[in-house]
Amino acid sequence: MKPNAFLLTGSFYVISRAPRYLEELAARGLKILVVTPSEWRDEALRAVAVPGSPAAAITDFAFTDGDLKVENSYMPGVIAGVRRWLDQYTIAGICAVGETLVEPTGVVADALGLRSPGLRATRACRSKYLQRLYLPEFSPASQVVPAGGRDGLTPAVGYPAVLKPATRHSSSGVWTIHDEAELRARLAEYPPYETLLLEEKVLGPEYSVESLVQDGKTIFASVTRKRTSDAHADTFVELSHTVTDQPGSLQDTLLAANRQLLERLDFQDGIAHAEWRLAADGRPYLMEVAARTPGDGITTLYHLATGSPVEPEVVRIALGEPASYPQLTRHAREVYLEHAPGVLTDVTLDWPGVTPHWVGDTTLWPEVPPGSPADPPALRAVFVLKNRGYHIQPLRSSEDRVVSFFIDAPTPGELDSLENRVRAALTVHVRPES
Repeated sequence: MKPNAFLLTGSFYVISRAPRYLEELAARGLKILVVTPSEWRDEALRAVAVPGSPAAAITDFAFTDGDLKVENSYMPGVIAGVRRWLDQYTIAGICAVGETLVEPTGVVADALGLRSPGLRATRACRSKYLQRLYLPEFSPASQVVPAGGRDGLTPAVGYPAVLKPATRHSSSGVWTIHDEAELRARLAEYPPYETLLLEEKVLGPEYSVESLVQDGKTIFASVTRKRTSDAHADTFVELSHTVTDQPGSLQDTLLAANRQLLERLDFQDGIAHAEWRLAADGRPYLMEVAARTPGDGITTLYHLATGSPVEPEVVRIALGEPASYPQLTRHAREVYLEHAPGVLTDVTLDWPGVTPHWVGDTTLWPEVPPGSPADPPALRAVFVLKNRGYHIQPLRSSEDRVVSFFIDAPTPGELDSLENRVRAALTVHVRPES
């Protein structure tokens, strides 16, 4: 009899930031098979060679070549790797942890009869222009700019507008556009084969809604508040996430819109991460939706806010087991510090009992353990995302961020006060470029 196995897909960097998936699957005795882009080969093989690390539980890898700027480019390598494994294992479940391989994951799940968000959801969630097609009631005015269609482009939206790639992630290549001259200059910066989206810029606060869905029914949904760099720049880098109760009409509006989104995409089984903006008139606009584990430290924030990790429930959903998730009992926030360009020399923190974790040269991130609901406000962790000597660039995408910290508190006011205290105690030391 072939052993049972579970497939995890996505960038190994993202998988390594969520080691609880590996621990959960290993505890179940499942063989862990990881599909990841070839660029992570060396780091992945180094990680599994470390005795006692969560990565040591990984049984095998399938490395696949592709380019995020080219739609479906990873598909052949994923299918080739999975077909090789079918002779050796019985595949019991599959889950996309990162954005890169969401669509191939949906195809594999459909072919093998495994639980997943479904073909429509996984296809639409990898394409911003398909989201506009499927969800017009939540979409800003927009137009698709296909490869080869830039020279004769007549903008159909007003300014300020937003220009974004159709299939990238981490805010890469997303710009505010103020006039046609700037539009033409920005268009020239993208590869000629990349599909783009030009759309009306929605002014208003940004949120995300995280949902656990099983058998087409939402079993948990919560609103995360965001701060982004577009408040003072032409980029859209996320600078903080806050998992907190949003009582009243704001939460009701976002959760109702999110339910309609999931229904329109026929989302079946898995975790969804949808990003929204609320306009001045209270109308929710969808920025984008992902059919995978949310990025950054959002799952860590839910762990801090509820005392329970999200990952075991995602695994249960993928395996067809009953799943549930508790309500929030605390307020939690991750903050990314802005920085000046230069050479990173050090990060110092004046805080009792907490020292920065340098994770830029670490494959597997340390877990951030939660406290108790009645704990006083607490700084849980500081992560330095780059190595000493790194040449820091201006903030243009999530990949450019350098330092983040995690805090939680019993009340929103205490959370805000704690953030200010941590900011005052935390210093990023940067040497100007010579």
